[in-house]
Amino acid sequence: MHKILKELSALNGIPANEKEVRDYMSKQLEKNSEVSYDNLGSVIGKRVGQSNGPKIMVAGHMDEVGFMVTKITDEGYIKFIPAGGWWSQVMLAQQMEITTNDNQKIRGVIGAKAPHILTAEERKKPVDMDTMYLDIGVKDKEEAEKLNIRLGDMITPYIQPMTLSNEKYYLGKAWDNRVGCAAAIDVLNRIKNKEHQNTYFGVGTVQEEVGLRGATTSAYQINPDIGIAVDTTIAHDFPGGSKETELGKGVGIMISDSSMVGHKGMRDFTIALAEKHNIPYQLTHLKRGGTDGGKMHLTRSGVPSIALCVPVRYLHSHTSIMHEDDYNALVDLIEKMVLALDEETVKQITYGA
Repeated sequence: MHKILKELSALNGIPANEKEVRDYMSKQLEKNSEVSYDNLGSVIGKRVGQSNGPKIMVAGHMDEVGFMVTKITDEGYIKFIPAGGWWSQVMLAQQMEITTNDNQKIRGVIGAKAPHILTAEERKKPVDMDTMYLDIGVKDKEEAEKLNIRLGDMITPYIQPMTLSNEKYYLGKAWDNRVGCAAAIDVLNRIKNKEHQNTYFGVGTVQEEVGLRGATTSAYQINPDIGIAVDTTIAHDFPGGSKETELGKGVGIMISDSSMVGHKGMRDFTIALAEKHNIPYQLTHLKRGGTDGGKMHLTRSGVPSIALCVPVRYLHSHTSIMHEDDYNALVDLIEKMVLALDEETVKQITYGA
């Protein structure tokens, strides 16, 4: 498995609690760039190719969907609220991990009634999230409190990233969107000894899953000329799926989602570049859901932007699956874009479309 992807997937970071991921990205980015931060906590790696050239922002969000502790019951169970979008049916009987304020990791499982005692009515509908609880294996509230669990503590899925039977298939949590974080780092590593007629900004944003908030602040700080949001999209190659995007068929170029209609000039430029360099790609769209591009493209007077996405099965669940070839195509394409985006090309994209 790709080393950076594996390491990023294993980290915990929900919206507004991305420190583990930010610390990791900072250490990676500072090897080949000047690192700074916005005031919400997004990390920005800056590498100057040509100081008076266009500013290219490549952003992946650091946060994953998870939960927050809201109550410890008298019996020692943990109540929670979601941080990001969850469907309750994928949650029951899944292992979770609480990260305490002193960075202790406490394992638990979301409780589920045994099927033997479910009523006929209960069998007919998904369990309401409000009725769920996390069982951390203690006898009462006092024992739970001794573990230093506090209201607001982060809860994240617990799973070790691994390869499956075909080693190009990666199983793990938080591919949405540690994929984008890894890509921002990998592209920087690739261009460090190459000439590029622009300034590259590799960014890890915060709070994407609750409203694209870090993209808003980091893009305002950078004031980019071109925005490239790096994220994930739905793989439709499950039984009965439409097959419009599939694992192993290439990077997804987002036409439109609920946050942004991809810039026509950027889309034409991106597709032409992919075809020139024989980089496999798939055109994709989402009726619901968006990317950091939704805020990047509205920064100040506007930024031509595109979202590039790796197809992933079982998004916003405990476990998801991605494909190594799609990730490699993603990084290949962004690298070629950065190397090609000189001042004249950016002007043509911005004003010629």
